[in-house]
Amino acid sequence: MTWETIQAPPGLCPPRPITVRAQSIPARHSFPEHAHRWHQMVYAISGVLTVAVEGHSFVISPEQAVWLPTGLRHRAGSLLGAEFRSLWIADEAGRGLPASPTVFGVTPLLKALIVEATAIEGEEDGDGYAGRVTGLILDQLRRAKALPGALPWPRGGSGLSALCEALYADPADPRGPEAWGRHLGMSERTLTRRFEGELGMSLRSWRRRLRLFKAIELMGGGLDVTRTALELGYGSTSAFVYAFRTEMGCSPQAYMRGRGVDRLEDRRSQAMA
Repeated sequence: MTWETIQAPPGLCPPRPITVRAQSIPARHSFPEHAHRWHQMVYAISGVLTVAVEGHSFVISPEQAVWLPTGLRHRAGSLLGAEFRSLWIADEAGRGLPASPTVFGVTPLLKALIVEATAIEGEEDGDGYAGRVTGLILDQLRRAKALPGALPWPRGGSGLSALCEALYADPADPRGPEAWGRHLGMSERTLTRRFEGELGMSLRSWRRRLRLFKAIELMGGGLDVTRTALELGYGSTSAFVYAFRTEMGCSPQAYMRGRGVDRLEDRRSQAMA
């Protein structure tokens, strides 16, 4: 299936010092490659974004965001749809923030501040409240911790996009490089070389990272650990818990308990919508 292009709304002004962009991105839609004369934080409060920058492409969840310095060409979209909450940040306000593209974790506080900034965007700031929210957002960005890696995603044109999209839709798909090579009309060796060359890891390693990524997404949507393990194709709940603990340093239950404040904020936002 092809992707459709989204055009940015007309009449957008430079940030002074922050502008919050709120927009729903339909499934398989993306903005064309472009650059800004200001910094940008690419983020979605729900759904998953695909971000391409500097020859690399990857997906991020609502627990992650991407920092893009001024002038960096990039493209963003969503495979399944997302609620886009992008921040434009003036150069002077972004002093001290990374000079290169960075993936970082989004804390429950930062997410709540973005939700609040969206709600008050465009209002008069007679009592300085909006300015205080802006200051807290900038403080949170300066304290944000860079993540060692996101889930890589193919840029397209090599047949790998179809493979990754199929596995994203069905992480339990058991096919390996040989079967996928036949499906895509290439040898196992060719598929392995192209996959590692474009995504920087083997199909097996990528599938393991995908399952972790999807586990957080599924449990965040309300699935219990047993159902999540089955959805991801694990042979048992204990095998899933072991794999999750190995990657994340804690059990799935402990990880989700740590996100309890985040889920509470989601419910508050939904109640106010």
